[in-house]
Amino acid sequence: MEIEIGRGKKGRRAYGFDEIAIVPSRRTRDPEDVDLTWRIGGHTFGLPLLASAMDGVVDVTTATKLGQLGGLGVLNLEGIQVRYEDADAELERISHMEPAEATRGLQAIYQKPIDPELIKERVRQLKANGVVAAGSLTPQRVRDYITPALDAGLDILVIQGTVVSAEHVSTVVEPLDLKQFISELPIPAIVGGCASFQAALHLMRTGAVGVLVGVGPGAACTTRQVIGVGVPQATAIADAAGARMQHLLETGQYVSVIADGGMSFGGDLAKAIACGADACMIGSPLAKASEAPGHGYHWGMATFHPTLPRGTRVKTTTIGTLEEIISGPAHENDGTLNLSGGLRTAMATCGYDSIQSFQKCEVMVAPALRSEGKKLQQAQSVGMG
Repeated sequence: MEIEIGRGKKGRRAYGFDEIAIVPSRRTRDPEDVDLTWRIGGHTFGLPLLASAMDGVVDVTTATKLGQLGGLGVLNLEGIQVRYEDADAELERISHMEPAEATRGLQAIYQKPIDPELIKERVRQLKANGVVAAGSLTPQRVRDYITPALDAGLDILVIQGTVVSAEHVSTVVEPLDLKQFISELPIPAIVGGCASFQAALHLMRTGAVGVLVGVGPGAACTTRQVIGVGVPQATAIADAAGARMQHLLETGQYVSVIADGGMSFGGDLAKAIACGADACMIGSPLAKASEAPGHGYHWGMATFHPTLPRGTRVKTTTIGTLEEIISGPAHENDGTLNLSGGLRTAMATCGYDSIQSFQKCEVMVAPALRSEGKKLQQAQSVGMG
């Protein structure tokens, strides 16, 4: 339903995760009977979970561990790992920067050119560790660096930016023809971000096996403030899920919708899938792991942009190991640990046994969801406070 913003402009009401609730159905199940398996591009994963291609979240070690746990870590093939042989030394430097100097310091560190040989080395390390090798490149640089990644055995390419469209127009450079590029690519491609029905549908028509949905919801992202662009995640995912069905009707091809950002708790993952996502890409929750390469800090891929940064370095608190955050056991009660357990329990509580069946569950607009009856928790800053 459109709302009149003024006589010359109308807009749709959109919803974020905190404004909706999942409604239990007439059936319940045992959590052990829930199947969280997710498939994309010929690969099968035990968990519908991807780690964002952020330098404070994913390196070879964490991508390997996540792969062993059933998820998929995406390595930033334009980040610190492929600019510096000793990447950890630079990550340590970032962790000691004063807040007022962090953005400028990041810009300086990321000025070092990308080394194609390091791209090969990092991908080969992932392959040697026996996990699916996924890497992220921006549309502006994907033609420059895809060859060394493919030579090293990259399994899945993520073409990623703040906003990626299938119809980029430029009078400055030759735009990337996504459809042609993906058709010639020997491996599956995931493309994003996007946040609307039409944008998602056009990205699906490029031949991508998955689209990333999310513009500005990340914990370290400032896109919504810097350029005023973004859509609350629950609505963005639901619109993209509608595009997926339209594309399926048109072509018979199923394209995965991957919620990208804005999820901090197990309940957020559940809400993303309830709105239509097939999988969830997260960053800040994994930056809280003891193995995270960011040494207690987290920042996005646009934080170090040389002229218009659209992100900030945020401090995170280490709350457990990567395994504890993803699959438990949890020793806190706020939903930040055992994310997959939270998702599994949500599905069981509502009677659904698979990701695609859970997408059909009922959701409700619930603005009082986080505050109703929670005054003691809020006053004491515990649980949901």
